[in-house]
Amino acid sequence: MITNTGKLAGRTLFITGASRGIGKAIALMAARDGANIVVAAKTAEPHPKLPGTIFTAAKEIEAAGGKALPCLVDVRDEQSVQSSVEQAVQQFGGIDILINNASAISLTGTLYTPMKKFDLMHQINTRGTYLVSKACIPHLIKGKNPHILNISPPLNMRPRWFKDHVAYTMAKYGMSMCVLGMSEELKDDGVAVNALWPRTAIITAAMEMLGGKEVDKQCRKPEIMADSAYVILTRDSKSYTGNFAIDDAVLAEEGITNFDGYAVDPKATLMPDFFLDEFDAALQKSVLQNEEKPAAVKAKESSESDDVSVEAVFKSIEKLANEDIVQKTKAVYSFNINVPTGEPLQWWLDLKNGTGSAGKGAPSAAADVTFTLTSENFHKMFGGSMSPTTAFMSGKLKLQGDISKAMKLENLMKKMKSKL
Repeated sequence: MITNTGKLAGRTLFITGASRGIGKAIALMAARDGANIVVAAKTAEPHPKLPGTIFTAAKEIEAAGGKALPCLVDVRDEQSVQSSVEQAVQQFGGIDILINNASAISLTGTLYTPMKKFDLMHQINTRGTYLVSKACIPHLIKGKNPHILNISPPLNMRPRWFKDHVAYTMAKYGMSMCVLGMSEELKDDGVAVNALWPRTAIITAAMEMLGGKEVDKQCRKPEIMADSAYVILTRDSKSYTGNFAIDDAVLAEEGITNFDGYAVDPKATLMPDFFLDEFDAALQKSVLQNEEKPAAVKAKESSESDDVSVEAVFKSIEKLANEDIVQKTKAVYSFNINVPTGEPLQWWLDLKNGTGSAGKGAPSAAADVTFTLTSENFHKMFGGSMSPTTAFMSGKLKLQGDISKAMKLENLMKKMKSKL
């Protein structure tokens, strides 16, 4: 863990999306130095599903030793952004650091991404980052050791990071392109512009909405991003700029090599985050660990993966389904299951309507997610030895539709493990 040094005392940080998650964690870390924090977010009233408002975050910041200015800000609205920047300058005398953390996500393919969702991601991620940076730069140039830090990934141009969620990748990479361009543009002004991205999934309210509450064991806490951000923000802005940093790599440079303290469950296998080259290696390792079985065992599994055993799985799911699971999942799934001999099997699972149901053939309602996989991998998924995320990313599962809704199915599969 990083120890506060006091280097951010009296400095002013403008943080978008600071009412919860990574943004708030960075704010609290800086607050312990005695920094001034502008809590720029759009949640003023309590959200039914997401914790925290600009006012509750401000109270936590002040309790940690900082000063807080809660500002109701929609980064899509130029007037809203400009007004909050003016308030910050009036309250604290300037702006020294900008954290572009606000972001929107939809892990959907082209045909499953409504233009309204496309526009939302681009307006918040790319345009919002550009707009807030533009408004803050005149004040950053006058600031002390000024930094812009975007919570965005390295610009990895491998097609695999575009093919399943091209709209999201474009929007998120827009934030990273701001780093690429603005770091050079502002170099002579001494303003550092860097990106920071987590090596693993980070447990936040948004992550829980994507993958369910049980996904937390596979994640690290937001504090690892806060600590690595603190290290970056206390480095010399004239010499450290234009970098696409990874959280634990930043901490390793500071001599921290044991990251168990940041894990929700140090014994659990961590879920790697998107856009990193080692992502595939980690997934392949996970797959191999689950597939080291004697040929005779594999043959037995294959012979058992017929229509009867598939039907048994769906009957078990129907028995488990209830209104609570439906409310948490809200998705219709279609399964195209390839068997060793004979025609592919098609089954559906409705966890969007009533108390949940399942059946053979095509679903009567439009599927939110369609899975295509072998019967062997179908049983591995519902038996708990292979997660849908791992299967999808390693190419053992083809998926059409909303990846976030596919992730929600993992929780049900974990419950199924003891029932099959």
